[in-house]
Amino acid sequence: MLRAFAIGLLCASSAAAEPLTRKQSDTLDTFNNARAQFEQVLRQRRAQIDSKQGLPNLPGQALYRARNNMISAYKDLTDALPSKIGGPNKYGIPPAYFSADNEPLLDEYRRLFDVMQAPPANAQNSDTPFKDIVDLGTAIARAKGLDAASAEAAGRISLGLFFAETNGNQNIGNARSNKYKGSLQTGVPEDRNGQRKWAAIRKSIAAFDPALIARDDREEARAGNIDRRYNHWIAVRNGLMNAHADIFPQVPAIVKTLPDPIDQMKLFELIQIVPSPTRSAMASRDLAGYRVSDPKIMFYLRNNSMFTFGQADRAKTSATFREILDAMWLFNEKFERALAKFDEVRKQGKG
Repeated sequence: MLRAFAIGLLCASSAAAEPLTRKQSDTLDTFNNARAQFEQVLRQRRAQIDSKQGLPNLPGQALYRARNNMISAYKDLTDALPSKIGGPNKYGIPPAYFSADNEPLLDEYRRLFDVMQAPPANAQNSDTPFKDIVDLGTAIARAKGLDAASAEAAGRISLGLFFAETNGNQNIGNARSNKYKGSLQTGVPEDRNGQRKWAAIRKSIAAFDPALIARDDREEARAGNIDRRYNHWIAVRNGLMNAHADIFPQVPAIVKTLPDPIDQMKLFELIQIVPSPTRSAMASRDLAGYRVSDPKIMFYLRNNSMFTFGQADRAKTSATFREILDAMWLFNEKFERALAKFDEVRKQGKG
């Protein structure tokens, strides 16, 4: 159960000791109100869930917007009062955007999404969900002609996509969309496209990894007539084949251009969010410097928590891919966990 926290009052009381301008005072009030609204929405959803009330359609939208409003208002506050920038927080959010004092609110936010996005009763979990993703990503990359090191990088990137899309939870629903479901959050058309592409590459994988194809046969038989997006193995397989397998041949060049593994994961996540400009950037001679300015693309980025927090960020009408990658800081903590999990999988495989 979410408890009340007096963070807003603490902000108000410490700020009261400073000679605030009218703008600073208004910005402080806006933040306190945004934080109170976020806490109110969290309480409302928790009460509905605990009392087993019916939830509205897309129950996560109000939570998502309230969270973003609070982070946005805090950024405006620290722009107006830089002294409010505190220390680091466990979510890896830049301190100018988020105070560690508000971590309990994000803790509850995640707990509520875990409930609202729980897999359906007929979902088919895997006992080795992380290894499955690494195995599939690596095998697909090998079938695309990559050497062992680059195929391993593709497996690592694939695991990052899973954490970006589901926070590391298999077979989940989606509290913000009625379209995207499962372990790689695909729609029905994307899932079917991935299935078709998998059928075309399957024989080449069988030639060097018959055990993986045997596992695939078992999962196909197990899935039967359910929505295939709720079989973890099949959802990951089809999701990777739909959008990312065609990019795997570029992994060596991507690793050379973006040596940071987290940047590599971010780039592949952008294939999910804004595929056309991402492909154009990758085809250019200057990936990091490639600039996007289409208002629709900027909207999609903002809808995925980039350039959406604070008036200064929202005022941006264009951005280079380096700026976009840097703005994906909400993904950092997820990708760091993906890297840690990848190291575990790799050590277990060697053992």
